[in-house]
Amino acid sequence: MKLITEHKISNKTLRIVKGDITDRDVDAIVNAANSHLQHGGGVAGAIVRKGGKTIQDESDKIGYTPVGTAVITSAGKLTAKFVIHTVGPQMGEGNEDNKLKNAVINTLKLATGKGLKSISMPAISSGIFGFPKDRCAKILVTESANFLKTQKTSLEVVEFCVYDDNTMEHFKREFENLKNIR
Repeated sequence: MKLITEHKISNKTLRIVKGDITDRDVDAIVNAANSHLQHGGGVAGAIVRKGGKTIQDESDKIGYTPVGTAVITSAGKLTAKFVIHTVGPQMGEGNEDNKLKNAVINTLKLATGKGLKSISMPAISSGIFGFPKDRCAKILVTESANFLKTQKTSLEVVEFCVYDDNTMEHFKREFENLKNIR
């Protein structure tokens, strides 16, 4: 795992790391899930493969969560304590930017409601769901920074765990734009 950059906002830390989200030692990792919480491919598949069947079993009990919402399960054998499953939009379904904003905000609210101190999230919807990586980075970074700045939260660290160089460049650019936010 490699720390790329971090930014302080209201005594909280917003950071980017490069690597595998399933290895993160945080209170919760975020899974970019589908509404039916079937974790077969992409980040979701990797989380269940490494964390174990418990994660899918708990997701099956929840059953369904709409686009823009978030639910929580245990993390099985992962280092993290919990997995927050949030459903981002698929490109072409309409109102995608607002749906992604809601997914991020609801994830952060759920983490706060559980009293969590640290969370790691991937580039939600930017993989198989086809959401443009630049817009994804802008929404995730901006909404998380605004949340830390304006909400009473238990969260001390919000990080973005990015796997590939192309996506990383978009997140770095958004962090450059944060220099004006404290």
